[in-house]
Amino acid sequence: MRVQVVTFLSFCLWSSTLGHIRYSVPEELPKGYVIGDIAKDLGVDLKRLKSGNARIFTHETSEFVQLNNEKGVLLVKDRIDREALCGQEALCTLQFQIILENPMEIHSVTIEIKDVNDNSPFFEKDKAHFKISESAVNGAKFILDSAVDYDVGINGLKTYSLEPRDNFIIKLNDQVDGSNNVKMVLVKPLDREKSEHLSLVLTALDGGEPQMSGTMQILITVLDANDNAPVFTNPMYKASIKENAPLGTVVMTVTATDADQGANGKITYSVSSMPDNARGIFEINPESGEIVLKGNVDFEKAQTFQLNILASDDGSLVDSCKVIIDVTDVNDNRPDIHVLSKINSISEDTKPETVVTMINIRDVDSAENGKVQCFINDNIPFELKSTNKNFFSLMTDGNLDREQASQYNITVTCSDEGVPSLSSSVTLTLHISDVNDNAPVFDRSSYEAYIVENNSPGLSIFTVKATDADWNQNARVSYILEDSSVNGVPVSSYVSVSADSGVIHAVRSFDYEQIKDFQLCVKAQDGGSPPLSSNVTVKILVQDQNDNAPQVLYPVQTGGSLVAEMVPRSADVGYLVTKVVAVDVDSGQNAWLSYKLQKAADRALFEVGSQNGEIRTIRQVTDKDAVKQRLSVIVEDNGQPSRSATVIVNVAVADSFPEVLSEFTDFTHDKEYNDNLTFYLVLALAVVSFLFITCVVVIISVKIYRWRQSRVLYHSNLPVIPYYPPRYSDTLGSGTLPHVYNYDTCRTTDSRKSDCKFGVAGSQNVLIMDPSATGTMQRIQSEKSILDEPDSPLEQKPPQNDWRFTQGQRPGPSGAAGGPEVTMGTGPWPQPPTEAEQLQALMAAANAVNEATATLGPGTMGLSTRYSPQFTLQHVPDYRQNVYIPGSTATLTSNPQQQQQQATAQQATQQALPPPQVSAQPEPPKAAQTPASKKKSTKKEKK
Repeated sequence: MRVQVVTFLSFCLWSSTLGHIRYSVPEELPKGYVIGDIAKDLGVDLKRLKSGNARIFTHETSEFVQLNNEKGVLLVKDRIDREALCGQEALCTLQFQIILENPMEIHSVTIEIKDVNDNSPFFEKDKAHFKISESAVNGAKFILDSAVDYDVGINGLKTYSLEPRDNFIIKLNDQVDGSNNVKMVLVKPLDREKSEHLSLVLTALDGGEPQMSGTMQILITVLDANDNAPVFTNPMYKASIKENAPLGTVVMTVTATDADQGANGKITYSVSSMPDNARGIFEINPESGEIVLKGNVDFEKAQTFQLNILASDDGSLVDSCKVIIDVTDVNDNRPDIHVLSKINSISEDTKPETVVTMINIRDVDSAENGKVQCFINDNIPFELKSTNKNFFSLMTDGNLDREQASQYNITVTCSDEGVPSLSSSVTLTLHISDVNDNAPVFDRSSYEAYIVENNSPGLSIFTVKATDADWNQNARVSYILEDSSVNGVPVSSYVSVSADSGVIHAVRSFDYEQIKDFQLCVKAQDGGSPPLSSNVTVKILVQDQNDNAPQVLYPVQTGGSLVAEMVPRSADVGYLVTKVVAVDVDSGQNAWLSYKLQKAADRALFEVGSQNGEIRTIRQVTDKDAVKQRLSVIVEDNGQPSRSATVIVNVAVADSFPEVLSEFTDFTHDKEYNDNLTFYLVLALAVVSFLFITCVVVIISVKIYRWRQSRVLYHSNLPVIPYYPPRYSDTLGSGTLPHVYNYDTCRTTDSRKSDCKFGVAGSQNVLIMDPSATGTMQRIQSEKSILDEPDSPLEQKPPQNDWRFTQGQRPGPSGAAGGPEVTMGTGPWPQPPTEAEQLQALMAAANAVNEATATLGPGTMGLSTRYSPQFTLQHVPDYRQNVYIPGSTATLTSNPQQQQQQATAQQATQQALPPPQVSAQPEPPKAAQTPASKKKSTKKEKK
């Protein structure tokens, strides 16, 4: 089944939207079937359906359709039977309205119910009896009851068939109402002697799919001859009856005649077929042919009735006629008023033409009786307008004022144009809610009060009174003394105002020599939200003396910045630009101030109120008026001589600030300069803070890194390989270093990974080499134990003269010349042995061993037990011969003569050395290099 949707044009009128949506659905749809997406078809959002409380309004007693606001669809609520709803009408529709509120909207919806073939044709009688004379001629016609099919259109009744068709056939005649008159026509004469009784079957067929049918049995009794059939005087009769006619009223009388005599000429009247809407309403007298009203006739339900009347004689000959009865409308129905949405309260600030409620009017009468006119009572700010057929909108017709009327009783009266006219009315009570739209109003525009000097503090000076036309909390007035100053002193130090009563009290005792008069501003504020207020100026006069010129309080004349009053270009005549407020400390006539426009760029545009100082426009502002207007207003008092003050009022004629800023460039420049200065200060502060934080983070990172390195070195498990300088000597006195030098080295636990060293001389004296080296080692061990103790008193002392050697006597390359410190007697501490010196010491040790074993004579030196006799020391290579040191030009040799020269040079150097000086503090000797330090030094040299 398919649902067809036709959307008509929507239109808007008086805040109520009227649209027309048309759907087409078949009958007999199940409950819950979706007819259409009404939200989409109307273009209404789902939120709008919920917020507007969308609902269906219909005049029908039963509702077949429901609206689902959650999904915005129309659903089948109850079974729709087109035949029960519309009967035999060709077009069957359901009409209703969808109403939304806030704002009020009405959308008309029409659902066309299409017929389905759900009804079979049927006859009102299962059997029809006929008595036909055997003398009936061919072509004789016999009227049969028509079948009834509640379906319409193609599904309605289409044709008839008759079986058997030996003597009779079926003939159909079209009638005015579109139905068929069924006649049985004799085509073959009857023979009573052959067959006294005949049985026929009449079948009615519709045009639906599948095709449905109904049958009726026709029983014929063959009689002897009856020559004449009854004949009606008119084939069609018409009559009318009022819908309020009483029961028993004779509608009309039909008449038929029969030319036969006796029983064959007696006529009996009957109704062959009666429509459903006429059953129980009409009946016919079988003898007289009078049609009598037996039921109530309602024009609103049926306007026309059609009856088929039969006239038959005793010979079963019949004739038929048609009777059409029209029902005349009577004005028996009052207009029915339905208030679609009722609002009990409305705010007084509601704009004109706001829809208050929607009203539907219906009068089921026809013609003039159904025409309705509606109106409301007069002298209220509301009107009733017709928005569509039978729909009216009650809307505001002007501004509402709760202070004038807090409640309206609106009576809507609707009357038709029938005779006599019938009317209905409904009364709506509408409350006007208060809005804080009235500010407190003082009973005077300004006040003057007098007080004698030397008054006592707390004296009551004057009382101000303000009233508020609003209601309840909005009308509660409080009095507040506005902040101002008098001669630089706050006005609150002079007077005070009672918040509830408005009484002005003196706070201090006034003195004429200090103050003559002053003005204060009292604000009356109501309790509304937001509160409204009005101000009044109270002038306190102490003494009169016209020695002071008026003082302008507003507008304030500032020297650093430019203040301008803005006037929109849409300003009308009388637009209040600003108000010049001035005071005169004098009293009486000397303090009466008047305001005049002294100078203006355009005198035809502005004027100044002479009494109140209000600057207003005197004509409409145009685009030709300059943006920058400069007014000079003079304020004068009434003293003798008169004193005055002048105020400069800058007026900007513009609708937006950019236009003003383009004219007043000084203000823009200062603002830009301040903005730039602030930006640079903030930027500088941010950069300095960033650099400080960065430095702190870097310093902390370096500290942590060094601490972690020290921890790694401290917890290392690598073994410590100590290194001691080689001790070598020449037992025969021919060696290069006849003395022994001992050094103690203080290192870290993992010295191979650290360059932190500190060397201390192991002995303070030069010791003669002891071959056993026992004395020297004992001295070293004793001093080492002393040095290991904390707070040891043993300190490093300067070297003795024995430390001074010539370059030839020092370990190192032979033949190297001594430095200048040797000749001066102030040489440095002995340097730690280098690689070349260590190699030279190794050669000297090998030479000593060779010379020491020379006394053993040629032999195996105890090696004969392991080696062959041929292996002697003669086969040991002489390492003392020319030894080349890489990276040096010196050459080590074992030449005896050269050794003798070196020994002589050493002795000469020792004799030339001066005695040691105790006061000198030479540098401590450097510790010998370890393999780790050598490795690091090599890396440094590479770098």
